Amino acid sequence: MSRLRLPIRPPNRNKSMSASLPPSGITSPNLPTSGRPLFRLTLPKSFADNADAPAAALCLTTAGVITVLISVGGLTRLTKSGLSMVHWSPHKLSPPKTVQEWEKEFEHYKKFPEWQQRKSMTLDDFKFIFYWEWGHRMLGRLVGAVYGTGLAALLVTKKVPTGYHGRLVGLMALGGAQGAVGWWMVKSGLGEDRRGDHKEIRVSPYRLAAHLCTAFVTYSGLVWTGLELLYPEADRRQVAGSVQKRIQDLVPKVDQAQILANLRRFRGMAMVTTGLTFVTVASGAFVAGNSAGNAYNDWPYMNDQFLPLTDIMEDYPHEGPFYRKFFENTALVQFDHRMLAYLTSGAVAGTVYTGLNLHSGAIGQSLKLLTPQAMTALKATGGIAVAQVSLGISTLMLNVPIHLAATHQLGSLALLTSGLCLTHSLRYLAPGAFRKTASTAAVAALKKA
Repeated sequence: MSRLRLPIRPPNRNKSMSASLPPSGITSPNLPTSGRPLFRLTLPKSFADNADAPAAALCLTTAGVITVLISVGGLTRLTKSGLSMVHWSPHKLSPPKTVQEWEKEFEHYKKFPEWQQRKSMTLDDFKFIFYWEWGHRMLGRLVGAVYGTGLAALLVTKKVPTGYHGRLVGLMALGGAQGAVGWWMVKSGLGEDRRGDHKEIRVSPYRLAAHLCTAFVTYSGLVWTGLELLYPEADRRQVAGSVQKRIQDLVPKVDQAQILANLRRFRGMAMVTTGLTFVTVASGAFVAGNSAGNAYNDWPYMNDQFLPLTDIMEDYPHEGPFYRKFFENTALVQFDHRMLAYLTSGAVAGTVYTGLNLHSGAIGQSLKLLTPQAMTALKATGGIAVAQVSLGISTLMLNVPIHLAATHQLGSLALLTSGLCLTHSLRYLAPGAFRKTASTAAVAALKKA
């Protein structure tokens, strides 16, 4: 196979190089590959000179507080503290202070079914679980206070970015709904009907998944909005114009469409990977809601079987439609989460491989079509995915120790964050970001990709 030659200027001949692209590591003799890079793409807006920086800071700061909220929420569940506060008092901020107040709160707790399986609990034990749930609820209110105060300040000072009023108010409403969803979840664990075949009180796994997913959606919306405000559309179009011009100047016309299609495909892979990450997170909520991680503590098999079909067919739930087993059956819930984790890991690996090949291959070394932001997010996604898989396996095989399980939940948030950053950093490769002066072949390739 002959070497790929990319002339500095497009040649007059119409010979195609796309039929046989060289693998990564083969260099083009006509383009410099040593010394300083020939080009460097970046997004020009910095935080300091961006008029939308205050709104971006509000979104990203709130997302940071939500990270702490999600972490404490996970620890509240893992310490079995979530049902310690049996009433919802939005106006009450402080915990009980005197011994009499603590005893009164403890007596309220004893009226509900969870007490029947924890009768050996002392008042000090109750204080421990109460403080976890109280801290989780107070952090939720802190999120509302931080975001609400910041949004009010933006409105008063008229610094809300143009076109973002509805979205910022919508994020506030979504955060408020999260509190209601949380109480809706807790309420599902305060009745006898939640014992089922498990002989213990649990909140509904469906409501737990709704609570966690609402938190992750709110977090994702804040991160995405913050990134949009830091790197607005005008900047993305500027980078897209540089990419387009670079390809037109350095690549034979007959091959331009193929290169653009490859970039477009890479962006699509990043979007799919981020979506799969979210679905895997949602399946993890059902693992937590059914305590499925405490069973089948071996890997890669499940009790020496790839799929414990007998357990799936014979175990809870015994009645109702079969689809319930996907959300309530211990064996099937854990199997689903494993399969989704494998699928997500494969998607991450494929995305990282494709991105590195585009950046470091024979063409990528010369054209440098991926920005530093995209490359940083790509490498972070790959590294976090490896750590998250390792944490998941360790958590399972060690029978869900609290510190590993909590770290695994935070790892899922970190992986989703890196995926969001990667997907957003590649928006300059979207078809709409390219100028209308792009060649007809390039536009056609983008639409087909």
